[in-house]
Formats: sequence, structure tokens, C-alpha cells
Amino acid sequence: MRHVIALDVGGTGMKAALVGAETALPGGQPPGPPPLLYEARRATGRERGPDAVVESILDFAGELLAYGERHFGESAVAAGVAVPGIVDAEHGIATYSANLGWRDVPMRQLLSERLRGVPVALGHDVRTGGLAEGRVGAGNGTDRFLFVPLGTGIAGAIGIDGRVEPGAHGFAGEIGHIVVRPGGIECPCGQRGCLERLASASAVSLAWAEASGDPEADAADCAKAVESGDARALAVWHEAIDALADGLVTALTLLDPRVLIIGGGLAEAGETLFVPLRAAVQKRVTFQKLPEIVPAALGDTAGCLGAGLLAWDLVTGTAQTTRTTNPTEPPASGPHHSDHPDHPDHPDHPDHPHSSEVSA
Repeated sequence: MRHVIALDVGGTGMKAALVGAETALPGGQPPGPPPLLYEARRATGRERGPDAVVESILDFAGELLAYGERHFGESAVAAGVAVPGIVDAEHGIATYSANLGWRDVPMRQLLSERLRGVPVALGHDVRTGGLAEGRVGAGNGTDRFLFVPLGTGIAGAIGIDGRVEPGAHGFAGEIGHIVVRPGGIECPCGQRGCLERLASASAVSLAWAEASGDPEADAADCAKAVESGDARALAVWHEAIDALADGLVTALTLLDPRVLIIGGGLAEAGETLFVPLRAAVQKRVTFQKLPEIVPAALGDTAGCLGAGLLAWDLVTGTAQTTRTTNPTEPPASGPHHSDHPDHPDHPDHPDHPHSSEVSA
């Protein structure tokens, strides 16, 4: 059976799968998610240093190749890997990751060598998860989407005609660093009043812990208190939603997406989040066209599915989803959002497959 290898690498854990081909549906309908033929997880071993992390990835990929040969009678036809931090996808280099400690790792070359020449695609974790959500998840069938996971930080992936736009330097979609409250809370990026300092899952957790007097309280607890009508929780929740709506309206004014996909830990609150959020966004739009605002559909499989789609794109010749991130460029000041332990694509986030974390 034809298949590809998909690897979703987080800060402390990796999720992997052997992914089958998409199946065409009748009547010209968009295909659904490709089948995950086999799934497995491993620790990254980051406590042993960046070289050990790279070796863990290579060993894991080798195991997957052997599994496919034993159980499906043939080798994988390609591989895709999604990694956090700064990524030069065009040249296949994992340029920088604060969480994993690596710099300028020629990931594509190393993996292809370990996989005996199998072609390899490298992608950025958030954009790879966004690719899956846009192509086979909540945005399936749409031509323009914006995927925004709300985790420890707030990330973004801009979808255009089945691919995800990385920007000229690999930083497109950094919606979490739109300043929505000038002069507000200091952000690790160096600005004040960034969206992710007010409306991420971690921001809501901090605000609710202070308001409730319970240092262990988190965003999920706040959502439950909102549902019970707690006035303190309602104040915290609506402050976060107001900030989020301000940031989203800025983004949709610039990008004009047809569908706005919200994921991450905060989205697990369901309609407790989406009902007031839709109303807040609608209240703010004037001339802009209001997009459909929907929850992410793929959960913790988004990263693997996205990596699998990158690999199948190599096989089918589909245009790649990323261009170059300048490998000579220094890392952004402060930690990159996808290296945060509460980011939806980080393994310690509640929404991540490996974890306790909040992307896809």
C-alpha cells in the first residue's frame, strides 16, 4: 500500500504516522483527511541536548520506514516533518529552535540519508497544522482561510488556494504579536499590549488565577465558571474576547479570509467561546466581509496530517506550501510562539497529542 511518513516534532515529544493517499469523493467534493495507517509517539530526549534530539528524530523515521516495509510491503514514497521555531523550508534547514536548542540543522538532508533516499519535505509546525485544517479539516473546500490556534501564545496560518503563505522571511501569520492594547502588558517579543498577552489560553489562565484567588486555576476553569454565571469569570472572559476580536478584525481587514478557523486549548470551550466571539467580531466590522468563524476540526492529528500532506505534495508535484526563511537572520527577540510550552503545537500544551498543552 502506498504511503508516506509524517513526523510532528514538538518540544518534548514527537507524534508520527504512516499516511495513506487522499481518496477522491464523488460529485467533485473536496477529499477528506487521508487515512492514518499507523501512529506512534516518542520523546524527543531534549534533556540530552540538540544532537540527541536530531538523532531521536532520525531513529524514529527509520523505525517508521521499516514498519511500512514489513506491514505494507513497500517503502514510503516520501516523508514530511514539521518542526518548531524558525524554518528554512526551501533549503530543508531547521534554522533555530529555542526549545530544542538546535541551530542550522540540515534536517531534510539528514532524514533523506537515513531513509535511503526517500524525498523529504520540511515544514513549520503551525503552518503545517494550518495546512491540514485548511485543506482537509475545518476549511476543507475553501480558497482562503486563516487558522488561529489559541495556546500559550497565539499563532496563525494564512491559507491561499490549498497552500499556506510563509511570508518573505517565514514570519507570516504572527497574529499573536498584533498590538491591540498599546502600552499594555509587556510581551517577550519586546512590544507591549500584544494580542497573545491578553487572549491566549495562558493569558486567560493567569487572569483567572488572579481574579479567583486560586493559583492553580486555568482557562478551562474560567470557562466553566463563565458557564455557571460567575461575574468575575465573565469579566475575565469578555476582556479576553474583546482583545481577540480586535486582533481578528485587524487580520481579516488585511487578509479577507472566507473562513476563520480557531483552534488551541481555548477553543475547547466550544460555544462558550464562539458565541460571544462571533458577536464581538460582527460588532466591529464595518465594510469588511464577515468570514465564517468555526472551530478547528482535526485536534491533535493536525500536525501529522499536515506533514503527510507535505510529503504527498512532493509525490504529486503540488506547489509547496512554504518558501524561504532567511537562514542567516538572527532569531526574533524573545521566544518564538511555537516554542512556548503552551502553544498548541508544543507537546506540553493541553491540545497537543503528546502532552499536557494548549499548534495544528
